Amino acid sequence: MVRLPLVERAHVRGFDCDVVIVGGGIVGLSTAYAISRAAPGTDVIVLDKELQLCAHQTGRNSGVIHSGLYYRPGSLKARFALAGAAEMVEFCKEHGLPHEVTGKLVVAVDRAELPRLHALAQRGREHGLPTRELGAAQIAEYEPHVRGVAALHVGTTGLADYPAVAAAFAALSGARVRTGNAVTAIDRRADGVTVTTTLGEVRARVLVNCAGLQSDRIARMAGDEPGLRIVPFRGEYVELTPEAASLVRGLVYPVPDPAFPFLGVHLTRDLYGGVHVGPNAVPALAREGYDWRTVSPRDLAETASWRGTWSLAARHWRAEAVELHRSLSTRAFVRDLQRLLPEITAQDLLPAPAGVRAQAVDRRGSLVDDFAFAQGPRTVHVLNAPSPAATASLPIGREIASRALAALAGA
Repeated sequence: MVRLPLVERAHVRGFDCDVVIVGGGIVGLSTAYAISRAAPGTDVIVLDKELQLCAHQTGRNSGVIHSGLYYRPGSLKARFALAGAAEMVEFCKEHGLPHEVTGKLVVAVDRAELPRLHALAQRGREHGLPTRELGAAQIAEYEPHVRGVAALHVGTTGLADYPAVAAAFAALSGARVRTGNAVTAIDRRADGVTVTTTLGEVRARVLVNCAGLQSDRIARMAGDEPGLRIVPFRGEYVELTPEAASLVRGLVYPVPDPAFPFLGVHLTRDLYGGVHVGPNAVPALAREGYDWRTVSPRDLAETASWRGTWSLAARHWRAEAVELHRSLSTRAFVRDLQRLLPEITAQDLLPAPAGVRAQAVDRRGSLVDDFAFAQGPRTVHVLNAPSPAATASLPIGREIASRALAALAGA
């Protein structure tokens, strides 16, 4: 989580600004940074309900700089991830932030996965990514303990410390950051937007909603119906013991199922020597439900009352049953992991913090696959920005900033 000297926890009553950004994660802070670069002198306030910035998706991120391999050509995710990965490396270099370009392996563990692996290789070529197709014996060049029938090596994948990146965005933006300010009401008028928080009010000419897990609620509070709901999925991870961590050199992924938005159980060596394994992607019982004990009746009621939830469940119940089984059974989790890393045992696993993905679901029950933005009078909303939003945070920030500045110019 980010702690910054510039963060002020004072009341915000009486502070007016050009743009107020709701959400102090990496997307909100990259937007503040982009506004400062595009329109120096623009007065920006960032509000976050937590006492520390990046308490949710950014602070619980795997730290991977995604290559853009998986995303549909021409989509915002593909465009922003491809540009953002390169920009993130350069930003980290320029500002002395921890990072590493490691590359990754996508491994087919049986022949049935080979067509999907070959399709990924073709997509990598379409994206212009440095990829290499490997046979079973060649996998050991990169990962001696990983087993598979074939693999794809992608050279541009890497790692970054995203809370540190977000802190740099905040510091460089010059924005006034206010933590401990939960938004309770939004009043949009002809001359601006008044945001009421638990500590007072902010009067702004334009509001930008980067609230992540709460983004649909903030949109409705502002009077804009987003046409979708955030349905939270918890990503459950474990960490390998130091001895078992030596079995993994870098980043190892299975071949993803294109019908499901999650990448499956994968192995991620972090910047500090640890290896995380996961996630199991299971429905969270609260939008900020990082374990099975955290239950929010309000969140559950909203999820259950959204008709898209039931269509989603009907479409994906088999895949979700597999995820739930892995969540509840260590034996099942280890068995799946052993398909990639045969030497691993249950004794090699340690508990690790979970994350929650803010996944937007539309009325038809479709998982919103791409980044999604919307606008109303004096408002800009980021309605869907899960992974790879951290990788793509610089171009995403510019996109949101351009919309906010256009709204400001027209105000």
